[in-house]
Amino acid sequence: MTGRFCTLEPLDPARHAADLFAANARDGEGRNWTYLPYGPFADLGDYRAWMERTCLGDDPLFHAIIDHATDKAVGVASYLRIEPAVGVIEVGHINYSPLLQRTPAATEAMVLMMARVFDELGYRRYEWKCDALNAPSRRAAARLGFRYEGLFRQATLYKGRNRDTAWFSIIDSEWPAIRAAFQAWLDAANFDADGRQRTALAAGGQP
Repeated sequence: MTGRFCTLEPLDPARHAADLFAANARDGEGRNWTYLPYGPFADLGDYRAWMERTCLGDDPLFHAIIDHATDKAVGVASYLRIEPAVGVIEVGHINYSPLLQRTPAATEAMVLMMARVFDELGYRRYEWKCDALNAPSRRAAARLGFRYEGLFRQATLYKGRNRDTAWFSIIDSEWPAIRAAFQAWLDAANFDADGRQRTALAAGGQP
């Protein structure tokens, strides 16, 4: 999946682990791992071994996010709970390194994944779930056009505590308007010579 700022490609530990480990190391306090059931990893060997155990299956289907400016992997996202028979699929395992956070590529990566789900694969429903305490993830879901659907209390257990899970979704009838807003936001005219956006993307995927 290729856009103007980034490309998503199947995660390959041999190709991507070193770049991702280096990018994640810029998060010196390990905060990016707080709401993930794994990590942080002590060294590259541990990180690559986890990838080889966990990230090479068909569900979850992991992707590396490659920054066109550096041609390096700077983040990870996956499709999971893939149910083609009923047209439902989820995005998850999102881990954006500090090199990807708050960049146009960060948004474009999610747009590319949505476009594949709805335009190419014809799914009916695209889900986003996160720890209810994860305020940045909840804000991101709203900004990207996902609608909040409710709270599943004590839905799972990880890192020694209960997790309440917040559910969000986009359905196929909502996608055309969201896609149009993203296309306008990602247009080259919306960015100045230094790559700064002229018009922000607000909650609900609307400029």
